[in-house]
Amino acid sequence: MPNRSQQDIEPSDRASDATDPPDIEPSSDWLVLKFGGTSVSSLERWQTIASTVRRRLQRGARPLVVCSALSQVSNRLEALLTAAGEGEDVAAGIESLQRDHEALAADMGVDVEEHLGETLDELHQVLEGIRLTGEVTPRLRARVMSAGEMLSTKLGAAWLADQGITTSWQDARELLEAEPEPQVPPERQYLSATCRHAPDPALRDQLAGLDAEVILTQGFMARLDNGDTVLLGRGGSDTAAAYFATKLGARQLEIWTDVPGMFTANPHNVHDARLLLHLGYAEAGELASKGAKVLHPRCIRAAQKYDVPIHVRCTPEPDLVGTVISRTAPSEPPQVKAVSERTGIVLVSMDVEGDWQGIGVIADIASCFKDHGLSIDLLASSQTNLTIALDPRANHLEDEVLEPLLADLSELSEPRLIRPTATVSLVGTGIRAVLHQWATILDVFEDEDVYMVSQAANDLSLNFLVNESSADRLVRKIHDRLFNEESPAASFGPTWETLVAPEQKLAARR
Repeated sequence: MPNRSQQDIEPSDRASDATDPPDIEPSSDWLVLKFGGTSVSSLERWQTIASTVRRRLQRGARPLVVCSALSQVSNRLEALLTAAGEGEDVAAGIESLQRDHEALAADMGVDVEEHLGETLDELHQVLEGIRLTGEVTPRLRARVMSAGEMLSTKLGAAWLADQGITTSWQDARELLEAEPEPQVPPERQYLSATCRHAPDPALRDQLAGLDAEVILTQGFMARLDNGDTVLLGRGGSDTAAAYFATKLGARQLEIWTDVPGMFTANPHNVHDARLLLHLGYAEAGELASKGAKVLHPRCIRAAQKYDVPIHVRCTPEPDLVGTVISRTAPSEPPQVKAVSERTGIVLVSMDVEGDWQGIGVIADIASCFKDHGLSIDLLASSQTNLTIALDPRANHLEDEVLEPLLADLSELSEPRLIRPTATVSLVGTGIRAVLHQWATILDVFEDEDVYMVSQAANDLSLNFLVNESSADRLVRKIHDRLFNEESPAASFGPTWETLVAPEQKLAARR
């Protein structure tokens, strides 16, 4: 893949240049744009998508658009699966889902029966089968959960075509194939799959040969080699977009969401959080893995591997510059760039008789987690105790998963669960080199239960495990100590409150 200059990805302070990427060179004309749930849930948002696509076309790009399901639809499908698995009648829930899509279709002037009828009929049949059998297999769960993206993209493709943009709707399952993982449990194989995403000249030629200005497809889903539908797990739409970008050798990946970029804290909770204008892949990946919800870590890792810059954009405020993530982020001295939190963390504390340094003890305990398909997030040890943190974004942590785990661990230790907990993390570069800054924030933990302190081996974060109920308050206090309007770092932009429209501020506080 050809190298990209900083000019290719550097956002300008001018609104017109901030909105549009530079002219696309013929050798790298693909541009992947991903729009999340809030970005596809109204006619107004689709109008933003259309205007964005038109501008990209005018500047020589070949856009591939990746869309999520409408806002909250995936959560509603999860609820329908649960109800059907318990034998409940889900007809009313399906009808409610259909009415919401019909309302959007009416606003867009799109015929529901023509474009959505087949998908809605299949959804009803699969859920009815689950209700009758009382069995929700991972395979069936993937089929049901993929319906949200199918519905939103069929609506969107029909509407874009009506606007005079020749659009080819493509089934992502025909374009993305999951890596075979015969050793992992079916839950992971079907619900958190990983796809091949090396540059794919055959796919480029296939899509380039379509008679369309724009390709529109789904995030979140792919297929196994046997044709079964699989999901890409949490953040799956971001990850799918990154896969498409690397396979096509895209010049840039644009992630369109409801915030202007990545911030020094979650701007919905910390209103004076500052926009991070530039981040390296490693910094952005660490921030995403420590709780920033704008991007999923797998998306960033995939883009980093093949050097595809990521530009985070805001659908409600399309002229804002946003955050650029690339290998050419400005070099800066060691510093803390953000404070973040992850909730829902489950701690497994294990008392081990005798000397835990005995040969193979930690290996045996770690094997228990592996055997149950669980990924370890953080680990701390003492002479007689091991404590392991499990992240719900990487694991299924229902009781039916944890109870068998505890049973196996009981043969090696005395395990107990501690929940709900959260991580509060300082994220930046050269964390060990800014030890003096830690002193300014440590007293905020006075009177708090701190179950674990972990400094990341990659020197990008410092993590505190605390009670979940304390996390929001701690993040706000730490942010107040570390960040302000005068912070000089080149990567720090304006505060969230100065960027967003008044109505967006009000909605965020409700």
